[in-house]
Amino acid sequence: MKVILAGYNVDSAVLEELKKGSPARDDVTPETLSASYARISRDPRPVDELRAAARAEVERARRSNQSIIFRMGHHSVAEHAVFNFDVIGVSRLAIEEIERFRLMSFTEKSQRYITLGEDFVVPEEVRQAGLEDLFSGTVKAQNALYHKLYARLKPFVFAKHAEAAAEPRNHAVLDGWAKEDARYIVSLATQGQLGLTANARSLELLIRRFAAKGLAELRELNGRLCSLAREVAPSIILFTEPCPFDAGTSADLEAAAAAWEGGRRRRAPAGRDVVLARAPEDGDAAILAALLHSVGRWSYRECLERLRSAKPAARRDIFRRALARMEFYDFPPREFEHADLVYDLALSASCFAQLKRHRMATLTWQRYDPALGVTVPPSVREAGMDQEFLSVIGRTNETHARLEKAVGPAADYVLTNAHRRRALLKVNVRELYHISRLRQDASAQWEIRGVAAEMSRLAARVMPLSCLLIGGKDAFPGVYARVFGRAPKMVPPRLLK
Repeated sequence: MKVILAGYNVDSAVLEELKKGSPARDDVTPETLSASYARISRDPRPVDELRAAARAEVERARRSNQSIIFRMGHHSVAEHAVFNFDVIGVSRLAIEEIERFRLMSFTEKSQRYITLGEDFVVPEEVRQAGLEDLFSGTVKAQNALYHKLYARLKPFVFAKHAEAAAEPRNHAVLDGWAKEDARYIVSLATQGQLGLTANARSLELLIRRFAAKGLAELRELNGRLCSLAREVAPSIILFTEPCPFDAGTSADLEAAAAAWEGGRRRRAPAGRDVVLARAPEDGDAAILAALLHSVGRWSYRECLERLRSAKPAARRDIFRRALARMEFYDFPPREFEHADLVYDLALSASCFAQLKRHRMATLTWQRYDPALGVTVPPSVREAGMDQEFLSVIGRTNETHARLEKAVGPAADYVLTNAHRRRALLKVNVRELYHISRLRQDASAQWEIRGVAAEMSRLAARVMPLSCLLIGGKDAFPGVYARVFGRAPKMVPPRLLK
């Protein structure tokens, strides 16, 4: 066996310094990796020799990439080239669109842990419509209340959790709780930043999709990402123009939906923000059959037929065997992915920002809709700031209504983190465990914790055996003990001590 580290991410500043002290060379590009790996299937030479050949003949490697990707359709070779981007000064609304893409990595500036300044994006659409003063005045009022809320909520949170506040190491957490509730009033125009890592194939998809987007900010971001990537790897960033499918499908569906709705909008029913819209008829059987299928020699249909005569105790025994060795950091076997649940959700932008990080689930969503109301943090009500909060929300809704008539979807920049949208989430049971462990835990933000808890409750009602150990990390020891009559070997650390 021979294992070679073929390459790794290097800071671009380091590369520039190295290039300054060296003769000019063309092989400082990830294209050579794509070209050499593409040859593996038909060239008997060892991979390291293929890489050396690609570095020695960069132009030939580029022609090979273009031929393999464009003419043969083997686009997967572009996945061997990886890019890192610093994305700075983009709006929270734009970041939501960036993070739609499943096969990328993002680390985002958190509004929960960083005290926000006054920076926000004024959309080009708003400037062109001559409504910048209206827009900026509303956002500045939101930001002023943010700082007022934070100043009021910080001592309130420390006083409410006086026992935890007596320990200095808990102060950062408590301070974060005040920030995360204050940020409900800031706008989706608030500037953020993120680190973005993407392979060339996923990056090309983002560029092509953004080229078809209506928002000027996304088109500008698209142009910058495209030019930077093409500068170092022109042979693997090929399909960058918007195709008719990307450019026209959404608008066509919107027109059809508008005709169905007849211009009427409805509020989300009170108390029904988390609805289990679809579940398998016998999800426990679907997963149990998959478990038996993996370790036996029967077809899946035969496994399901055998389960029809199985007694409840026998079913439960198999699930107990599958879960008995789990610790709080473990997730169920992959067979738990064979049953899907669909949730219809209404949630705030603050909550959505965390839900969207679960990219292995299937998540689609509507635009933010002021008709759905807003989510007011309980701490804001308890601190007596709710009327001032709702007053700024009222001003925001009036501004949004005026902007909507002039700039359409770009009006959403002025909406706040408290505003709500509908989302549709399809998740298999294994991924639901992941969401539950992370988002039901005591360390999770309160709104997403409530959403995750209700999702888990609804799932356990229809699939009780599959959901035997579902719950947050902090609750795992108790849940495990109720099922198995003993404590797990490991206990998760507590957030506050």
